[in-house]
Parts: sequence; structure tokens; C-alpha cells
Amino acid sequence: MTSTPHAGPLAEPVRAALTVDGRRLSYLDFDGPGRPLLALHGHFGEARTFGHLAGALAPDWRVVALDQRGHGRSDPGPDYSREGYIQDAAALVAHLGLDRPVVLGHSLSGVNAYQLAARHPELVSALVVEDIGAEVRDDLSFCLRWPRRAPTYAALAAGLGASLPYLREAVREYADGWGLAFRPESMVASQNALRGDHWFDWLASDCPALLVRGERSGTLSAEHAEAMATRRGRTRLAALDTGHTVHDSASGEFAGVVRAFLEGLAEPGLHPLTGA
Repeated sequence: MTSTPHAGPLAEPVRAALTVDGRRLSYLDFDGPGRPLLALHGHFGEARTFGHLAGALAPDWRVVALDQRGHGRSDPGPDYSREGYIQDAAALVAHLGLDRPVVLGHSLSGVNAYQLAARHPELVSALVVEDIGAEVRDDLSFCLRWPRRAPTYAALAAGLGASLPYLREAVREYADGWGLAFRPESMVASQNALRGDHWFDWLASDCPALLVRGERSGTLSAEHAEAMATRRGRTRLAALDTGHTVHDSASGEFAGVVRAFLEGLAEPGLHPLTGA
């Protein structure tokens, strides 16, 4: 299959929600006739970060993006465990009746994606893992210093400083001032539960995978990414000249490498990665 990347603006996605154990999980469905792709954002993010990607992949792929527990318009979780995130993703797949979607995850959700494939291989046809490793050591306690409320947008922006470009989707105006759409304490708890060695889960699935690394990211080193691609079969590695939020800071290039990977999956009778 060969197709031209979608050049025009997408229609507004449908905002909807499901209930899991009494909690509201909000998601965006970009709809369309294409095959399903479930997109999962990282810490501090939310579903709308994948709007450009959804436009670039349409109409061949229908992107569904989840506001994960404690992010965006979704309710906080009772915890931020590995099992909790995986349960939420599996619940959305079942809720929409998605037929073995490709699952794409950035950072936190790169791990969510490959753990979903490891524990529920029947739900996942392929993986796109964006700038996260099989070992996670990073600390997010710096976010506890961010302002909870500020009287104006300018005051909030000043308090967030250099972090503002990474948080623009999460900025909200509330009745008592400007703030963020998540609780920093929840993000720290989530990161603490994410930290550790996840090699077993990375190697446990055998579906095709694309691992995308930002060459200027401090999260995933070139050596670690090479080891991940070498040790896991059917895994392709791509590196782009950008930082950690590859899908945002190099949106066109990211969409291009993802589309090329997906087109390889769609060719009947061909190896999903090599085309041979």
C-alpha cells in the first residue's frame, strides 16, 4: 500500500468517555475508515498532543487517543501502578471494539504500550515506542516546584519557566486562577511506579515494533536503544534530530517514520518491517 500523507486539517475529533471502576476516562476519537491506532501520551500530556499525527495518518489510520488517569479530562486514578495504566488501555480497546490496534506510546506510555503487548498480546498488532527504554531511572520530583495556581497566564508561564513549552496542552484557566490539568504529586507517584527494569516485558512480545529515539533526548541513550532493537526481534530503530517529545518537536518527521512503518505492516504477504 502506498498513499500520500494527509495534508489538510482534520475535522475536530469526537470527545467521549468511558467509566472504569467508577472513574471517568476521557478520550479523543479522530474517527475515519482506517485501521485503528491507539495513541498514549506521556507524563504531563494529554490526548490532543496527537492531533498532527492523526491528520498525517488519515484516512488510512483511525487514531484514538486517551487522556490517561490523572491527565487531561480524565479522573485521577486510585493509584498510578503499572497494572492500572494497562487496565485503562485494555478497557478502551474493549469499549470501542478496536480490532488489534497498533499501540503507540510516548515516554511513560511507551512502557504502557509494550507492557500491554506483553500481557495482552491478543489486543496489540504492533508497537510504536517513542523515546523510552527498557530501564527507567528518571526522577520527576522537580515538578513539585511548579506553581499550583497563578493569577494570570503570564504569572503561570513565568513560574513554569523553561518547562512551559512541554506543558502548553495542560495549561488551564480555573475559577481561582491559572494552573495545570494534573496534580504534580500524582506525576511523581506515577514516575516512581514506572522506574525500574522492564526488559522482561520489552522482550515478552513478538509483534512488529518501531522504536523512535530523539537524538538530543536525555531519556533514551543511543546505546540503550541499539540494545533494545538488537535483543528484540522484528524491531526497527529510528532516530530523529530532536529532543524527548519527538512527536511534537519534530512532528512532520515523526509522522513520516511512523507512516512508513505502518505501510510496511499493511502490505499483504510482505514482512512487516523489511518488505521482503
